[in-house]
Amino acid sequence: MLPLDELRTLLNEHDDPLHRERPRDFDKEASARRFALLTAALERRFGPSGGAGLYQDASVYGRFSVADGAGPAGRLWVELSNFGGFVTAGTGTDWSADTAAGLSAEFVTWLDEVCTAAGCVFVPLELLLEPYDGPTPTLVDDDRFFLETLAALGPDGPEGTEDADDADEEEDEEDLQAVWCHRYFDYV
Repeated sequence: MLPLDELRTLLNEHDDPLHRERPRDFDKEASARRFALLTAALERRFGPSGGAGLYQDASVYGRFSVADGAGPAGRLWVELSNFGGFVTAGTGTDWSADTAAGLSAEFVTWLDEVCTAAGCVFVPLELLLEPYDGPTPTLVDDDRFFLETLAALGPDGPEGTEDADDADEEEDEEDLQAVWCHRYFDYV
């Protein structure tokens, strides 16, 4: 696996606010080939318990999922981004530190080798969970703008409803921190 600093550099190099869904020079055939190679390797490893699907209106190209109990630490997913041939993986249902921790070192090594053979770059989920401070707006930014607009309506919120209490506001602020996953593995 590439050193984390090199991966951070690649993430920054591929960031282009003018192209949120796919890069300007997006190669549909190359992405399809990469995804086919990834899914073929995953199907060989996990058999019929896995399935693949493509995304639309997203910066993520496709996802391979393995059913609960069949993958390492239960449910497993592997995603390919439209950008940089980036691939990430996790367990469970969402992007979290627990999801990232569910992958064994043996599986990560195997997946990194598969990615290299497919012309992809494996990016650990832990890195993609770092705060995103790039120039491209994400859905998190849209949510933040919406909440700021609601707050500007006054203390009673829209149509006379009351604002959330302070604890809810702090939780919302934490949820509104964009991470690199939002840039390269999310809907746009």
